[in-house]
Amino acid sequence: MRFTIPHDHPSLPGHFPGRPLVPGVVLLDRVVSAIETAHGPLGPLRLPQVKFLQPLLPGEEAHIELEGTAPRWRFRILRGDLLLATGDVVVDVVADA
Repeated sequence: MRFTIPHDHPSLPGHFPGRPLVPGVVLLDRVVSAIETAHGPLGPLRLPQVKFLQPLLPGEEAHIELEGTAPRWRFRILRGDLLLATGDVVVDVVADA
């Protein structure tokens, strides 16, 4: 899945003044959207491991690579060949009491 966060995205003001960066939560939202597009609604999630390695600037194109299947996916966010973020998304299975 390819995406670009526009310069006028509402999360950018104040993150950071003079040199806006796309917040990590916006990137994670795109990851969850990519999984839900492929597999349908997920329900409660956990993100047991996430590493942000490089920033994404507004207007830059990035893409998401996914591996795995329910209940756990591994993701990578890249700008070209440069790794921006990596981590895991897990459907939070709640046992009945």
